[in-house]
Amino acid sequence: MADTASKEVKTGKKEKSKVMPVLKYFFPDAWRKSKAYFILSAINVLLMAAAPMADIIFMPLLVDSLIAPEKDIRTICLYGGLMVVSSIVLRASNSALTTHLEKYADFFMNATSVDISGRCMELDFALTENKEALEQIKKARDGINYSGGVHNIAKAFFNTIANSLKIFGAAAVMITTAPLLLLPVGVLLVASAVINKKKNDIDVKEFSELSGINRIFGHILWEMEDYRGGKDVRLYSAGGMMIEKASQQIKRLNAYWEKIYSKKFPYIIMDSVIAAARDFGTYLYLGILAIIGKITIGTFSQLVNASGTLSNALQGVIFGFQEVEKASSYAYEIVKFMEYPPYMEKGDRKVQSLEKGHTIEFRNVSFSYPNTGVKVLDNVSITLHSGEKLSVVGLNGAGKTTFIKLLCRLYDTDSGEILLDGVNIKSYDYEEYMKLFAVVFQDFRLLAFSVDENVLLGKEEPPDVVDSLLEKVGLDEKVKSLPKGRDTMMFKMFDKEGVELSGGEQQKLAIARALYKDAPVVILDEPTAALDPVAEYEIYKQFDELVGGKTAVYISHRLSSCKFCDHIAVFSEGTIKEFGTHDELLRKQDGLYAEMFKAQAQYYI
Repeated sequence: MADTASKEVKTGKKEKSKVMPVLKYFFPDAWRKSKAYFILSAINVLLMAAAPMADIIFMPLLVDSLIAPEKDIRTICLYGGLMVVSSIVLRASNSALTTHLEKYADFFMNATSVDISGRCMELDFALTENKEALEQIKKARDGINYSGGVHNIAKAFFNTIANSLKIFGAAAVMITTAPLLLLPVGVLLVASAVINKKKNDIDVKEFSELSGINRIFGHILWEMEDYRGGKDVRLYSAGGMMIEKASQQIKRLNAYWEKIYSKKFPYIIMDSVIAAARDFGTYLYLGILAIIGKITIGTFSQLVNASGTLSNALQGVIFGFQEVEKASSYAYEIVKFMEYPPYMEKGDRKVQSLEKGHTIEFRNVSFSYPNTGVKVLDNVSITLHSGEKLSVVGLNGAGKTTFIKLLCRLYDTDSGEILLDGVNIKSYDYEEYMKLFAVVFQDFRLLAFSVDENVLLGKEEPPDVVDSLLEKVGLDEKVKSLPKGRDTMMFKMFDKEGVELSGGEQQKLAIARALYKDAPVVILDEPTAALDPVAEYEIYKQFDELVGGKTAVYISHRLSSCKFCDHIAVFSEGTIKEFGTHDELLRKQDGLYAEMFKAQAQYYI
């Protein structure tokens, strides 16, 4: 199934039916999450099938007893009692079970949402900036709502089985007394099924357009609600523009639904006409049979009941299949996303002991971000030895952060190769390779969880481990002063007593998280860009002391982080223009590093 999904993503070809892939994916997963759901659904199928049959069996007996010349009260009471009691028991049990099963709707939808979110975190990082992948994520999210989730698909599936059982029972009754009635009922139901399929096809066909509109609308709403942009919105009076953008999307949504309704309206009218014709024909035919004495009044009532049951059951089966198919068309977007093809090649070679030193080499590496055609790195070659401290400097846009993204294998090279201990990093197990690095990016992110959770990220450690890390980065006194210490929540998204640390304090917490990982290669990618040069130097110098003999890479467009490094790589226009020690590069009077250092020297004196 993964191959099928991959092929579809790459070629754009669509399968004729999405039902089997969806059922194969969702039902085993739902069974693992709740076996009771399927057991109760099977019992409910039997109750749904049996409920109308009680009326069909006992109704003619009761009616004929009521109109008989010599009425037997006990017989009437017996038939009436059996019909009422069986109907109450069966329908009440069915109603109770159906209500109970509805409780699983949110459970399965929420579980699927978590699965999608989990898959988002597993995707190759390159796909987080890929338009097709982002569209597929949105389609998967919409697929939950428009399919109704696992419960809606399962309900339609089990209802179809229950209706199939009803058909056998009702048809058996009709064949013995009025077989000709089956023909018009069947023909009209086929016509109704064709019309219903037309309506479903309209919904499914236009689904992609709706996902695109919803993705833009959702993004605009998020931007309006995100407190991080609150200052800019207010200072630059951007609120009006944001509301106008949202209004435009609302108009697009309204136009979409008007288009859908106008396309479906003729089919809605035709469906109503067919239903009326079916009911009229049934009563006319059975009335004639009763008038000419072919059937009794009791049998008339039985056949009317059986005909209605058969019509509803046949319609239920046909519409049920169509509902499963329609819901599966939406839900298949979830399957496609959960089986989205990987962006990068991954090997299975084991990384040698993480405690052991490693040599990393960039050999003639060039790279362009997908779908841009602009080289960000061009023929870069550099070797990073175990225990070495490397400073990467350069102006904005020189390729420094891209260099780190390739080193951490968030992207793969376009040409050239990156080697770990002489072996192309593509040959290594991806998860093992990622364990080599602890990085604090310039756009690092703290989570709206506790201080403790932001450092450990779900791992269990004694309190003194976190305390020691906070002390090392100079944040212990600040954390002790917080309302709940290490258990204090960051930000106020989920806790009104949450705190928002200063920029420098957040950076220290991010550094504590990086230190906890205890990886052999540590990287600071301009996380202190918002600080003044002296404060930045202090943090880099302190961090350098903390990492000890580990391999370290420090990235900055300032030069305050360079003096204590073994080597400096000067990036410009996507390549390494200069390489050497601080003193060596300063001696190149016309060199780029010397020029940058002189321009910034006033800040370091």
